[in-house]
Amino acid sequence: MIEVLAKLGRGPVFLAGEVLECVITFTNPLSASSTSASSEMLAWASAQIHCQFHASENRVALPPSDGSKHDVQAENETVFVPNRGERGQCILSTPPKILFCDLRLDPGESKSYSYCETLPVDGPPSFRGQSVKYVYKLTIGCQRVNSPIKLLRVPFRVLVLHGLKDYQFPQDEAVAPSNPFLEEEEGLKKDSRLADLATELLMVATSRRSLHLYNISNTRGKVGMFCIFKTVYKIGEDVIGTFNFSEGDIPCLQFSVSLQTEESIQEEFQRRRGQPVSFSTHARHQEACLHTAQSSFSLPIPLSSTPGFSTNIVSLKWRLHFEFVTSGESAGTCLVRGSQSEAITWTGVEQMEVDTFSWDLPIKVLPTNPVLASYVSQFSSTNSITI
Repeated sequence: MIEVLAKLGRGPVFLAGEVLECVITFTNPLSASSTSASSEMLAWASAQIHCQFHASENRVALPPSDGSKHDVQAENETVFVPNRGERGQCILSTPPKILFCDLRLDPGESKSYSYCETLPVDGPPSFRGQSVKYVYKLTIGCQRVNSPIKLLRVPFRVLVLHGLKDYQFPQDEAVAPSNPFLEEEEGLKKDSRLADLATELLMVATSRRSLHLYNISNTRGKVGMFCIFKTVYKIGEDVIGTFNFSEGDIPCLQFSVSLQTEESIQEEFQRRRGQPVSFSTHARHQEACLHTAQSSFSLPIPLSSTPGFSTNIVSLKWRLHFEFVTSGESAGTCLVRGSQSEAITWTGVEQMEVDTFSWDLPIKVLPTNPVLASYVSQFSSTNSITI
């Protein structure tokens, strides 16, 4: 028996273009006092990253796959196929890397191997929607002699920030700031600069503030005014907006604001022509606001959510969905006067005619620092299997 443990060094969330580093440890768990006859042998081990794509048959019409590319060896359990048994199709994979050949482990002995691979920048982000799914995994295959291959899968999340792949790092390393007291490998140095660059680009894109004012009106007149200071956010930020109903001609009785994603299938892949778009609500604020001059809301963008993106099959957009309930007539109140020694008591009307209308405001949601997203990831940094 051999225990295989895979651990992602920094966490289970990465930016496309970063280097994924995983330490794989092989251990013979028997006591060191056991005889040498209890030694274990592995013929080889290999690792590979792949992205698995799965689409709902009720929503997405995919073209027929090319059967000529089918590999008959894939049916053999002694061939390393990282996505064996997975649903959907593999749309992206890195070249497999051999970790070792002919490994012998005595009782109580362990050996560790480091796997490093740059995540492709042209792939989709990790996404689990109502119509499609993009799932990234690192698969480690191990085999004993004359035995089937055992697979250890390490799922992780990929965030895509557009513009990173177009950036060219300077060739002269002397101009780049560095710490002379630390020795860094070239790959890790570039990976660190890539993360710093992504953080800087996100900061610039989401820190720009500009007052956006919108008049809220229906067919009968002005209801109020909505104010928001920016429309570009990172996941993990709060969307904050304010309302001013003091200058409205039509009384607003209630409003609600929902933070939503809009998942739409590209026209050529739609199962039915003109099929509806799928919406998902991530946060919601509702408030009764009759006789309220000003109000506000704050909606958090979950760190676990997917930033907006677009592929040849699906696109994901973010929006604020507003719903207003306004009075269909004068929203006066009834005065009930008690005795002269008592104060005037205000009571609301029992029935009132109302009108409702909605409004959508598109916003843009970008990724964030992958280290922050790792704190709320559903994936574990450590996975293991016994073979």
